[in-house]
Amino acid sequence: MASCNFLSSYQLYTCCNVKKPQVGSFKKSYFSQSWSKRPNGSSYFHKNYQFGRSNFVIVKASDSRTTRKQVEITYNPEEKFNKLADEVDREAGLSRLTLFSPCKINVFLRITGKRDDGYHDLASLFHVISLGDKIKFSLSPSKSKDRLSTNVAGVPLDERNLIIKALNLYRKKTGTDKYFWIHLDKKVPTGAGLGGGSSNAATALWAANQFSGCPATEKDLQEWSGEIGSDISFFFSHGAAYCTGRGEVVQDIPSPIPFDIPMVLIKPQQECSTAEVYKRFQLDQTSNVDPLSLLEKIKTSGISQDVCVNDLEPPAFEVLPSLKRLKQRVIAAGRGQYDAVFMSGSGSTIVGVGSPDPPQFVYDDEEYKDVFLSEASFITRAANQWYEEPVSASNYGDQAEFSGSFDNS
Repeated sequence: MASCNFLSSYQLYTCCNVKKPQVGSFKKSYFSQSWSKRPNGSSYFHKNYQFGRSNFVIVKASDSRTTRKQVEITYNPEEKFNKLADEVDREAGLSRLTLFSPCKINVFLRITGKRDDGYHDLASLFHVISLGDKIKFSLSPSKSKDRLSTNVAGVPLDERNLIIKALNLYRKKTGTDKYFWIHLDKKVPTGAGLGGGSSNAATALWAANQFSGCPATEKDLQEWSGEIGSDISFFFSHGAAYCTGRGEVVQDIPSPIPFDIPMVLIKPQQECSTAEVYKRFQLDQTSNVDPLSLLEKIKTSGISQDVCVNDLEPPAFEVLPSLKRLKQRVIAAGRGQYDAVFMSGSGSTIVGVGSPDPPQFVYDDEEYKDVFLSEASFITRAANQWYEEPVSASNYGDQAEFSGSFDNS
């Protein structure tokens, strides 16, 4: 039988670029192998390590004593290597994760009735926007307590914080014993009607599930979240939803609003107490427009002043009369640059859709020297992924310096 020798020449091709993962992974290098011919005719190979790309090798073999046709063998180490890397990653597990925690606005908010449990039924178009916090999660060696820090004063760092409530809820539902160090880089103002705390809770549930290997479905997380807050469930939509009930009944819908429509958010220092707003709310003084007709009009004609109805504006303006004056001044000074000006949620943020620029009086008047200002846009998320911060959104909002510390109580 004819013997076979490997040729000394080889061909190496780069087949693809591999994107470096965000979280530390064993899959950082791929190796290529080249065959050479020893002086005595035996064969051996060299290992050449290359980072950031995967390769395959074509090895040619032929009969050394005849002119028989060559046989070509293709060896691709990537598949075997990736399987090994996946096993290592699974065993090593996730140790740290940074996630974007965006806020929302209510494009319209109808209050449709009073419930027997004391809550109100609502019908609202919720939409995620590009202003948000960043939350850094790291596994803690502790098996008894989470540690939360933040960059702003006044944010509770104990079980009153929705992040801690969400992590406790996840452990209760799944039986996991993982605890975390968490740093909240806060850009969304509190008491603003933007759902910043609810978003933080949803983000914490998502993160805890990632650290545990995703034993819970998104539907599970969405249903569980209703136990600690009404608006948290919304953030498990894909970014746009028609919400009813207390807000926890979420109908995921394709975004009816173009993503390139800008907006400006204006929030005075004063906050509106949600409880106080609902205390002053009178059902017989609300709009009687069908919320589904508002949704349909937005789908067909876009955002306009007449569709951005918020039934909580009258009681909120009673609680904070200066908020009503701010809205009126924005409309007057805007001179048509905004498609709509309205309050989000129970306040106290006034939203101007159609322009990222606030009116000049906000800069000029001493009354508004401490107002929170931010431009924003509408965003959504891809299936099976969390929300990502748009590149241009990194400069949105106030850039407060770190002032918090770990809660050691």
